[in-house]
Parts: sequence; structure tokens; C-alpha cells
Amino acid sequence: MDLTNKSASELRDLQEQIKRELKKRETQDLQKAREQILAIAQSVGVPLKDLLGAPGNRGKGGTVAAQFRNPADPSQQWTGRGRQPKWVKEWLEAGKAIDGLRI
Repeated sequence: MDLTNKSASELRDLQEQIKRELKKRETQDLQKAREQILAIAQSVGVPLKDLLGAPGNRGKGGTVAAQFRNPADPSQQWTGRGRQPKWVKEWLEAGKAIDGLRI
């Protein structure tokens, strides 16, 4: 396709048509993949809910139980993941063991 003779407006229109077609094909590909996965799961007798909740299939958004609690303010808790809260740092800087905060 020779694009050198197209006007800027025609090129923008073509670009929009391409975007719409790509979106349509991506949607079709996604639906086809879902159907194939479902067919495979059904062929081996695995319920879809088991497939999605399989061990090792951890996604973001799950909650983690708190492991540490501030004795001065029990509403302040920390899971032990990520950055240490200020109250944990202060506790440790005072020379106290982290196990003193463990729930």
C-alpha cells in the first residue's frame, strides 16, 4: 500500500481504522484463548474454579495477616512485609528485639 499520496486526514482515518481492527482482533483472540482453556479443563475433568484457584496461582490483592503490633497503640499493625513502619524502627533502635512486637 503506497501511503505517500495520502493526505494527513486520510492517514489519520486509516490509523483509526487500524486501531479499531486491532482492538477487534485482540478481543477475538482473547475469546478464542478462553474457549480453548475451558475446553482443555473440561476434557481432563478439572472444574474451572479449581483451575483458577490452583496453588501457585497467586495474584495481587490478597490480604496478609499482621505479624507485629505496636504495644503503645494496638491499632497499628504490620505484616512484616515492605518497609518497616516508624514505630517498628523506633522499637529496634531502642535495642529491643522484634519478637517483642510479634502477635
